[in-house]
Amino acid sequence: MELTSQFAIWGLIAGMLVLNFALRFIPLAVLSRISIPEPLMRWLSYMPIAVMGALIATEVLLPALDTFFNEVRIYQEALPYAECGSTTPVPYPIFFMPLPGILGVIAAMVTYRYTKSFIGGTLAGVVVFALLQLLVGA
Repeated sequence: MELTSQFAIWGLIAGMLVLNFALRFIPLAVLSRISIPEPLMRWLSYMPIAVMGALIATEVLLPALDTFFNEVRIYQEALPYAECGSTTPVPYPIFFMPLPGILGVIAAMVTYRYTKSFIGGTLAGVVVFALLQLLVGA
């Protein structure tokens, strides 16, 4: 790797560090000095779960739905050949097989429900996902 590209990478990392710190610290420093109305505080309390829902929808549920619709498409394409007396077996769709991501989300939700710990729920989901990835070999 060239020396200039190493400087560019470290410069990018340093820039992201400064920007990330500024985006989090400045609002925290300003908002800690003022009194926020209760309705706004209640509204802001829903932000973490909304962000987590958006992350789950894009990273877990969309690929699972893609797998589901691919299975249905394969089944529908093979179905006419089965009706014509072909001896080729028709692949039966698994219809939303329990993907490791889905089961990880369920583990995270159940853990959070009973412990009220965001970190505990996240860790439970990651552990279940990693174990299933190892077992399934996907």
